[in-house]
Amino acid sequence: MSTMQMLAARAFQISAKGQFLSEKETVPSPCVSVCRMTPDRSHCEGCFRSLDDIRAWSKADNDERRAIWAAALRRAGLALPEELA
Repeated sequence: MSTMQMLAARAFQISAKGQFLSEKETVPSPCVSVCRMTPDRSHCEGCFRSLDDIRAWSKADNDERRAIWAAALRRAGLALPEELA
């Protein structure tokens, strides 16, 4: 399974569980445990987050986390779940 497929599956799983819009829990990370930067260091090859996205994640609120997810999915060329569109 490619990292893009892994990221798409993770987004689908989180969307199906309603975790993107949950009021009670934080939006889960897009990390798929393939942690290496592209040769140009523009983003992670696994989750497609930029270094700035990765740095900001731990302090980000749910709105910021949804924005990071949307940017990562766009960077990967994947469709956004309705909640992120």
